[in-house]
Amino acid sequence: MGIDRSADVTWNGGLFDGAGTITSVTSGAIGPLGVSWPSRAEAPDGKTSPEELIAAAHAACYCMQLSHDLAAAGTPPEELRAQATVTLELDKGITTSAIVVEGKVAGIDQAAFQTFADGAKANCPVSGALNGNVELSVVATLA
Repeated sequence: MGIDRSADVTWNGGLFDGAGTITSVTSGAIGPLGVSWPSRAEAPDGKTSPEELIAAAHAACYCMQLSHDLAAAGTPPEELRAQATVTLELDKGITTSAIVVEGKVAGIDQAAFQTFADGAKANCPVSGALNGNVELSVVATLA
């Protein structure tokens, strides 16, 4: 049986002149959040975009997977900091999700950290959802 999570959105108007609100999510952790075409394709102006939300989901999922993989190998991380940048090309759609991660992990070297980082990129569930549709990359640095 799967684990379901949901988000509710209300949109008024057309794509370019309209605006929407992410009114709620299952957990209640976020919302209301404004969303509009200008926040997506121009200046955010305090509103979010689908790409920003995908980036947040990818960075969080990635850190969880990397943390799990490192701990399973007997080298749990002290800290992981990841930034995911999702690129929207107006004529092609979402084309990339690029992760930059820095980790504090005792007992491993940079090469081992890169191996774990690449594995997490391949195995986190959000990467799995994006893979084949979006170019995924990771740059990893051991602090």
